[in-house]
Amino acid sequence: MILHPTTIAQVIVIEAERHVDERGHFARTYDAALLADHGLDPTIVQCSTSFNHRAGTLRGLHFQASPHGESKLVRCTRGAIYDVAVDLRPDSGTHLRWYGVELSADNGRALFIPPGCAHGFQTLQDASEVLYQISVAYEPGAARGVRWDDPAFGIDWPAPPPHGRIMSTRDAGYPDYIR
Repeated sequence: MILHPTTIAQVIVIEAERHVDERGHFARTYDAALLADHGLDPTIVQCSTSFNHRAGTLRGLHFQASPHGESKLVRCTRGAIYDVAVDLRPDSGTHLRWYGVELSADNGRALFIPPGCAHGFQTLQDASEVLYQISVAYEPGAARGVRWDDPAFGIDWPAPPPHGRIMSTRDAGYPDYIR
């Protein structure tokens, strides 16, 4: 695994080192010791998947409020997504910055998102599936979100496909981030 720092503190792109032969490829996709060596929380308590029928589906921006903040390791296992992390940590030197990266089954990348950052993605292909490895159990009372198009972040989402952007009512109704 190769860890690539991003423009947000502790948000890391993880690139799998694929070993290719005539059968296909093999790659390590998780290494607790390597994450810990880089000051990241390697704990995994829960795994979840998100399947999305259509390109253009937008999910997020989600996070869990303290003390239930969670680290997420996000990987696209089928199709492709544009994955985004937004730094909501008031004391961070990268507060309110966002970082986006394409994750796909083809490129094998993952994004590590630390507690205090919101997360969302937009699907780039029909039938995209996303795997989340999460550091704490989901706490419904701590679930929060901020608006996907909040001007405080200025996220440059991919252009909507011809059939438009698909969102849940909940995600579309999240408020702007309040500093």
